[in-house]
Amino acid sequence: MANEMEKHGYDDSQIQVLEGLEAVRKRPGMYIGTTSIRGLHHLVYEIVDNSIDEALAGECDSIKVTIWEDNSVSVEDDGRGIPAGMNEKLGLPTLEVVYTVLHAGGKFGGEGYKIAGGLHGVGASVVNALSEWVEVENCRDGLKYTERFEKGAVARPFKCEGDSNGRHGLYVRFKPDPTIFEETVFDFETILTRMREQSFLNAGVKIILTDKRPGQEREEVLHYEGGIISFVEYLNNEKRGAPVHPEVIYMKGEENGSIAEVAMQYNDSYNETIISFANNMSTIEGGTHETGFKTALTKAINDYARAKGIIKGEDKGLSGDDVREGLVAIISVKLTDAQFESQTKAKLGNSEIRRLVDNIVSLKLGEFLEENPASAKMIIEKAMAANRAREAARKAREMSRKKNALEVSTLPGKLSDCNERDSKYTEVYLVEGDSAGGSAKNCRDSRFQAILPLRGKVLNVEKSRLDKVYSNTSIIPIIQALGCGIGDDFDIEKLRYGKIVIMADADVDGSHIRILLLTFFFRHMRPLIEQGHVYLAQPPLYKVYKGKQLRYAFSEEEKEAYVVELGVSGVQSERYKGLGEMDPEQLWDTTMNPETRTLLKVTIEDAVKCDEIFSVLMGDMVEPRREFITENAKFVENLDI
Repeated sequence: MANEMEKHGYDDSQIQVLEGLEAVRKRPGMYIGTTSIRGLHHLVYEIVDNSIDEALAGECDSIKVTIWEDNSVSVEDDGRGIPAGMNEKLGLPTLEVVYTVLHAGGKFGGEGYKIAGGLHGVGASVVNALSEWVEVENCRDGLKYTERFEKGAVARPFKCEGDSNGRHGLYVRFKPDPTIFEETVFDFETILTRMREQSFLNAGVKIILTDKRPGQEREEVLHYEGGIISFVEYLNNEKRGAPVHPEVIYMKGEENGSIAEVAMQYNDSYNETIISFANNMSTIEGGTHETGFKTALTKAINDYARAKGIIKGEDKGLSGDDVREGLVAIISVKLTDAQFESQTKAKLGNSEIRRLVDNIVSLKLGEFLEENPASAKMIIEKAMAANRAREAARKAREMSRKKNALEVSTLPGKLSDCNERDSKYTEVYLVEGDSAGGSAKNCRDSRFQAILPLRGKVLNVEKSRLDKVYSNTSIIPIIQALGCGIGDDFDIEKLRYGKIVIMADADVDGSHIRILLLTFFFRHMRPLIEQGHVYLAQPPLYKVYKGKQLRYAFSEEEKEAYVVELGVSGVQSERYKGLGEMDPEQLWDTTMNPETRTLLKVTIEDAVKCDEIFSVLMGDMVEPRREFITENAKFVENLDI
């Protein structure tokens, strides 16, 4: 086994130290983004990513992730383990360096890892710093080594325990520190989604996720030999729409050590789902690999359509939006020197990968269309239908502009605008109903708060093409008020308000309106969500009072606590049926005053999950929607959609 390790060039000399571990516990957000439940799950991903890197190096076939009874998590792989010698520079065991020194790892140079997602070398040390305790068992070269850490410091020194009994690889178990995290209870479904994604991206690697908590016992075995082809098949199921052509189109190429894979298939929906990864890291904001794909896709389909006479002479070709309607695509690139915009790895910046993806798709997709004329015909017909709808939308926009040119203002008539013009300081409330809209207008701070009462029933854009969106009376005022356009016209720089706040009743109808508006923003103005401009207002559910003492409760538990606080006897409580029941002063105090209100920022944690939820909740298929609501009743209680 030792010779095999030397062959792959991964030994103690590969662990390079860039700087010491500092201030992680004081400023955890700098390293994991947040100390919310999202940051909690990020700890699991960091440790799993190290095992995935072993798989990328061809040294790991199986990864076991276990949630234990005490809400600790263990990750075990059958890779090579960490080099077991001493680090010459620090005079410490290499394993200890990896877990206690920031930016120490085998991924900065040498031959330890050709391709790695955990590129920055902060994963293990940050998890250690933010955990109550971490225990490591390292099986390397036939021996087992152990060490225990508590809050980042060594609690039980590095020790050789003797023969590993044939085991090889790394076992890490950690318990997040409750003094740092707001929540320390892991969500099985959240981890399952990420593990399934990793299993798709690494064909043949088996990931076993187990929950051992009492009453929640469960095990999922994730193993997909088809890789990203299986990923597209999983996404393009009956919940999302029926496939337009039977086969998943798969393309792969390699250049200068970089590998690019693309899998794609069209369905009969109107929505585009492109999900990209670089070294197994989800690049939610896209990057050069997505740009190369989109450019080549548009060119390949237009070239084929012209060659077959479908697009003639000087006729205008199909746009990128036309050829991506109904598309489900996975782009996965693996490269030795991935350049990300930040530690969150949300956007890839390597220029050479754009050329690689462009070349692969241009060549392979062109070949597929030529060799599969029946499928090619269906794909072209779908794109042409999208083009006709987009042309109708363009004419609707032009008619709207001509009409607006005759008016004093292009802003919607019901909008009560604010005085401030700098979007960094402004916010607009999209308010359900004229009654609540009237209260909001009377109590707002007109210096920076605008109010737009919603007109009629909001369109379900999941079932509508762009031309229907542009002609809908409930959507047009929102587009006009925000000022940044949609579709081809969208320009985030023209956004008139830094905060877009959805304010709806805390009931079934209010939930429906919130989902409809979020679907609209996700499908047609997605950068608004990606860049953190969309918020949900949190109006109170109850008013609790005794004499002149008044409390507002935002949950059943909070209401009961206030009843006890005010002395039980003589205490009364009322449930608000809607925003319109509050007078302007109450609405300001509870929901609109920046000093006392609670706003929830809408973010895209997982593009795959988010896309699937909107498809299920707002699509045409009734049964998947019923199944989703049944399975997630605790999250979408009484949601009538």
